[in-house]
Amino acid sequence: MEARLNVMASPVAAKAMKHIVAAAMTLGESTVPAATRELVMLRASQINGCAGCIDMHTKDATAAGETAQRLHLVAAWREAKVFTDAERAALELAEEGTRIADAAGGVPDEVWANAAKHYDEDQLAVLVTQIALINAFNRGNVITQQPAGDYEVGQYH
Repeated sequence: MEARLNVMASPVAAKAMKHIVAAAMTLGESTVPAATRELVMLRASQINGCAGCIDMHTKDATAAGETAQRLHLVAAWREAKVFTDAERAALELAEEGTRIADAAGGVPDEVWANAAKHYDEDQLAVLVTQIALINAFNRGNVITQQPAGDYEVGQYH
């Protein structure tokens, strides 16, 4: 499979992407656990059908010590017993934030309140930003049909 477009070959698009990547990298400095951020990015990528991001975040999470069982159960997190209440709240926020067009009025208040039980204001800001950024990456990759499977851990860090 060949990508429709090499976004990085466009000076304007490449410059914009560098800023998006830089923004995403700063989130690693937060107190939101890296495992939670990887689960959030994986779940949004699954919903959006972004093979490149699923490949990347599965491999990065595995390299960081995430278990295969938890990664396999992300798509069915509601029924899985392997996630903490905080992770479940983050996954629910990720789903609602990713499917924002499906919910008239956006993310429901009860979803936000549940996340706020587990994360402080700075951490909520990180989660919101992480969800927004992964959705941007997903959309760009899906639109341009970026192929997946060749990602190597740390390739973009």
